[in-house]
Amino acid sequence: MTDTPDDNEPQWLFEDRGASASTGKAPVRSEPPAGSEGTAPKHRARRRTQERDRVRSIVEWVAVIVGALVVALVVKTFLFQAFYIPSASMEPTLEKGDRVLVNKLSYDLHDVNRGDIVVFELPTDKVGPDGITDLIKRVIGLPGDVIETRDGIVYINGKRLEEPYLSDGVTTDSPPIERKKVPEGHVFVMGDNRDNSADSRYANRGPIPIDTIVGRAFIQVWPPGDVGGL
Repeated sequence: MTDTPDDNEPQWLFEDRGASASTGKAPVRSEPPAGSEGTAPKHRARRRTQERDRVRSIVEWVAVIVGALVVALVVKTFLFQAFYIPSASMEPTLEKGDRVLVNKLSYDLHDVNRGDIVVFELPTDKVGPDGITDLIKRVIGLPGDVIETRDGIVYINGKRLEEPYLSDGVTTDSPPIERKKVPEGHVFVMGDNRDNSADSRYANRGPIPIDTIVGRAFIQVWPPGDVGGL
């Protein structure tokens, strides 16, 4: 007599019996190891989190670098700029190779003062063979001043000018200054190293227009041992 599944018998029991009848062995169910069901999704989620963190970190660093460059550009363009001293014309105050910081806002806030050390731009037709376009000198005469030298001493409006920044024994007679009036809108500048400075005493330079002044040098920043105000 052939066994037939009872219509009322549970289907799973019939399936188990069918498997046993064909193989002679009890069916084996393949199940994942305990606790392994969520391992792969967790790994994928962790990798996605790590990738997001890496991208976020890169974006933050790029933003910081770009921000720093923008700030540096704004500062250099509108506020402060470092300049290299290209010659010995300002010795002993500044030596060749020194570096100074220039305040570009100084003369937007107040007038040029006698004794200020300024950086100014040379007109294109006055640039020398060395190609240097920015020079640094000290303001000696202001607009409207009458300036001259007598026996190597500078006089402004008939009064002797005290110049404590000059080395002992230095005089202003190579070349001397013939009596002249500083034009309006100009200043008369000279280097502290009077015997080695191409400045307003020379006809090819003369007094400089105030609007060519880049700014006032207010601090020396190099070398480290000479850092200080000017």
